[in-house]
Amino acid sequence: MDLKALRKDFPTLEQSVNGVPLVYLDNAATSQKPLHVIETLDEYYRDYNANIHRGIHTLSEKATAAYEDARVKVAKFINAPETAEVIFTRNTTEAINLVAQAWARKFLKPGDVVLYTEMEHHSNLVPWHMLAQQIGVELRYIPVTEAGTLDLSNLDEMLDGVKLVSFMHVSNVLGTVNPVKQITQAAHNVGAIVMIDGAQSAPNMPVDVQDLGVDFFAFSSHKVCGPTGIGVLWGKREILEAMDPYMGGGDMIYEVFMDRSTYAEIPAKFEAGTPSIAQGIGLGAAVDYLSEIGMDKISAYEKELTDYGMEQLRQIDGLRIYGEADDRVGAISFTVEHVHPHDLSTILDQQGVAIRAGHHCAQPLMRRYDIAATARASLYFYNTREDIDALVTALRKAKEIFGV
Repeated sequence: MDLKALRKDFPTLEQSVNGVPLVYLDNAATSQKPLHVIETLDEYYRDYNANIHRGIHTLSEKATAAYEDARVKVAKFINAPETAEVIFTRNTTEAINLVAQAWARKFLKPGDVVLYTEMEHHSNLVPWHMLAQQIGVELRYIPVTEAGTLDLSNLDEMLDGVKLVSFMHVSNVLGTVNPVKQITQAAHNVGAIVMIDGAQSAPNMPVDVQDLGVDFFAFSSHKVCGPTGIGVLWGKREILEAMDPYMGGGDMIYEVFMDRSTYAEIPAKFEAGTPSIAQGIGLGAAVDYLSEIGMDKISAYEKELTDYGMEQLRQIDGLRIYGEADDRVGAISFTVEHVHPHDLSTILDQQGVAIRAGHHCAQPLMRRYDIAATARASLYFYNTREDIDALVTALRKAKEIFGV
């Protein structure tokens, strides 16, 4: 990849913060947007802003075509068997909630088990907590090892009575890439359905839902260089067709009478109301951009960059990295002895380095390591070794400031 040329596609990266060039290392929270996506959004609002699907006029037909073309692009991006299996949501969180309420609430009964992991984002914990309160399912989790990998030594035992397994493909805290195919096969052997939170995998590696063998896969646009406000739920056709709608309203119906309604076919059945039209079109543009680069190239480059980053950070006295899995992405969480992560982030920001600090919506994982928060530098394909060097320099400066 021509990094110098690629970085010119991202205008945000060309600015200065606090008088120094910006080093953006908060990509696990949201990625920057290339000009192609920004210009696509501008073109929609300038040239063919209209509501979609039911309009007969030219602008509506053009907007509908662009929006549905984005669905085709997303299906190809994750190798979905059918375009109709791609449901547009607001984000990964809504996608998981959709599965919890439209599939699990219908098909699970009291005493059935939902299995997740100790490293989950709150988006893949709270919906199941709510479901447990609603229908009385049992909740169970796979523990995390000290190295930040899943302890699968008792997987067969843990799967006893399980009807749904829902877990993250990649940890937003530890960077760990979980063995999706292994867990999915074991889950299917006991008749369980598998839901994957792909919020951190879709941006960083090729995703093939057919090869993974899972039943549901969700990700968010804003982490794959697309706009905020739109996400994706992919599900197998036969499962989606058996589910009830998640929300009711316009566009998800076939016929409406005064006392009853019948529902549209997928994907419309799960897309009530006016959708995020511009955002959907923008997501299509982001998928085009990433596909042109090649997700295999992005993954390979990020691995090299992550290895370099881990190597450099390990040389800082008093710095502890959380997550040492061999198979990982560039979400690197760490603490510096005697310095609170929020203070660390503030000092780094003064030096133009943007990282994230906090529990990263993973409080159970923080408790697992007996900490309240970490600092996290998360890399993407437009980052460079010079960005990592700037991070290391800023961290050493912070240590000087705090006298540690």
